[in-house]
Amino acid sequence: MPANRPFLITLTALAPVSWGTTYAVTTEFLPPDRPLFTALMRALPAGLLLLALARVLPRGAWWWQASALGALNIGVFLPLLFLAAYRLPGGTAAAVGSVGPLFVVGLSALLLGQRPAARPVLAGVVAAFGVSLVVLKGAGALDTLGVLAALASTVSMSAGIVLTQRWGRPEGVGPLALTGWQLTAGGLLIAPLALLAEGPPPALDGAAVGGYLYLALANTAVAYWLWFRGIGRLTATQVTFLGPLSPLTAAVVGWAALGEELTPVQMAGMALAFAATLAGQLAPGARAAAPGEPFSSPSRNGRKDSMDLTGPALRR
Repeated sequence: MPANRPFLITLTALAPVSWGTTYAVTTEFLPPDRPLFTALMRALPAGLLLLALARVLPRGAWWWQASALGALNIGVFLPLLFLAAYRLPGGTAAAVGSVGPLFVVGLSALLLGQRPAARPVLAGVVAAFGVSLVVLKGAGALDTLGVLAALASTVSMSAGIVLTQRWGRPEGVGPLALTGWQLTAGGLLIAPLALLAEGPPPALDGAAVGGYLYLALANTAVAYWLWFRGIGRLTATQVTFLGPLSPLTAAVVGWAALGEELTPVQMAGMALAFAATLAGQLAPGARAAAPGEPFSSPSRNGRKDSMDLTGPALRR
């Protein structure tokens, strides 16, 4: 592991840690029952801000590639995630989402040519089990639509992670611009859904304005920039194994700030999930491409051929 790799992993991990604060901010400061409006306020202002800072627009094939990534990572993922959270009891949506590492391992084998190894698969199972111990607090009838939404949101984000690494980014374009493209595309996809399903924006008090500013700036603009920056420098498997830090952070914030109780079983689950997260960083896999380097994968004759996915002008 290169000397700067632990620092890079730590910076990338700040994204799911930040996302773990979303539930507390939403329940304590924001208007109730407006999940799509909240998703819109997270994505679109953050995306427009990053576009203004980067001052770079997509070119050529990257118009549709950025739109596809924005839909998978933001525009489809967030509404499905909120739908699951509203229809499933307790932390069931988070438990279903914790199988994300297993989806990424499978999609990485399919799209990146990374052969699945026993260690990341086992670590993914342990992570899902540990998160389940933390977030599942009681039995109840499971809503079929909610479970399907949770699974679909997990598949959407997993596919976004893998395709973000496969496509890389255009030459001369940094992660700030790529993040801005995706957040803007995702926000524009959510906007008509929010208007049709929830109507006009609600009246906002000072607490709500502060909450939305936090979600748009720290929780989305900065967090997603760190996330996509990490995807460009780490393997897809390493990145997705940081995902369980989000429900673990939510549990800690609930205990520390909202007075929620942590049982011994939950603490054991946290230890298991955190250990699996660490194991996921050590799991064998294909080396992530360095910035400016095209993605490589094994060809049929056993040699590694550069995958030119977007044409010479847009190779990473």
